Amino acid sequence: MNQQQSQYVIVGGSAAGMAAAHAIREKDPRGKITVLSAEPDAPYFRPLIPFLVAGKKTPAEMAMTGCGPYTGKNIVIQTRARVASVDTTACCVVMEDGTRHGYKKILFATGSRPYVPPDIEGTDAEGVFALRTLVDAREMAARRERTTHAVMLGGGLLNLKAAFALLEKGVRVTLVVYSPEVLSQLMEPEDATLIRRALDKAGLSIMTGVAATGIIADASGVTAVALDNGDTLACQMVCIGKGVRPNVEFLAGSDVAVDGGIVADRYTGASLPDTYTAGDVAVTYEPVTGAPIMTALWTNAVEMGRCAGLNMAGVKTVYTGTFGILNATQVADEPFVSMGVVHTTGKDCEIYQKATSSTFRKLVFDANGTRLIGAVLVGDITNAGLYRYVIREKMDVARFKRPLIDHTLHYGHFMR
Repeated sequence: MNQQQSQYVIVGGSAAGMAAAHAIREKDPRGKITVLSAEPDAPYFRPLIPFLVAGKKTPAEMAMTGCGPYTGKNIVIQTRARVASVDTTACCVVMEDGTRHGYKKILFATGSRPYVPPDIEGTDAEGVFALRTLVDAREMAARRERTTHAVMLGGGLLNLKAAFALLEKGVRVTLVVYSPEVLSQLMEPEDATLIRRALDKAGLSIMTGVAATGIIADASGVTAVALDNGDTLACQMVCIGKGVRPNVEFLAGSDVAVDGGIVADRYTGASLPDTYTAGDVAVTYEPVTGAPIMTALWTNAVEMGRCAGLNMAGVKTVYTGTFGILNATQVADEPFVSMGVVHTTGKDCEIYQKATSSTFRKLVFDANGTRLIGAVLVGDITNAGLYRYVIREKMDVARFKRPLIDHTLHYGHFMR
């Protein structure tokens, strides 16, 4: 059987994979780069898919190629190219159709897939979505045309954005959250007061402290969701946002070390020579605590993918670590930033917080009060980048702690 061959093979065509491909091309203008993507669509900006549901963007407007650094120059991208297994001894990947693709260096950037709780019955019904890909978004947009009420299971950021995409099209939306409040992964319940107020004002119905037990359907698809409090919510669409799981199954039987995800060293190297990993699938480390971590954040994936690409091209580069929490966005026109250690209940740390009618600020310092380790900013996110810098660099804040607390920090405070 004929075997294709590339100097660089990248498995996965999303944030990490494409960032790596372009970093390689910057340093190596001639080596053949092949990106193998299981999706039918050319690489696109995944955070934009709620805009397709809302009808605000087309797939063409979400494409990576030709946007910013993603020139696509001399990079071979194969879509519908799902890797079934890896032969690390022969340095090749085996595709689902049995064809093989050899490599000299390889990056595994296979990302993650939505987690669908097995204890919820009926999740295979028509009209049930876990919004992750353009295919999902297209199907959701089509179903939207015959949906008057949608139920979102989970109060995470993607579900909130999907909820607003539907609200903008006149669909009534109910968010069902088992946690005490929305965005529980990004902040504690009392920190989300302003965001919850904005969500309520925008018309989103929110039920907290309850969970779905089953999805009811007929020949037309979803008709209702059954809850553990005995209630039933009639609806025509369900969107599940319960987190993700890394795509590592194709590595079964290989010598690549997997511990939940693919284990990465500080140079994004996997456990074998000339083998790298980046993005949602990679187990890297948290810079504040040093603990192993996996995250499903686009910005982290881009940063790690670029680092992997530089290392693959021979430019030895240390990955500076992945914040377990690092989000800067807005929901219901309420901007917020959440980074570092933000869940402080039961932890030995020093906390400063201030709330006004339109802003909330929470700063988390270590037990000695000498290092900033986390921050939540809602309403006013001025200088969030400076806070991130202080946290990541593990800076002693003695000289500028008061400006940090007073929210008057500026670059001049870093000058000695």
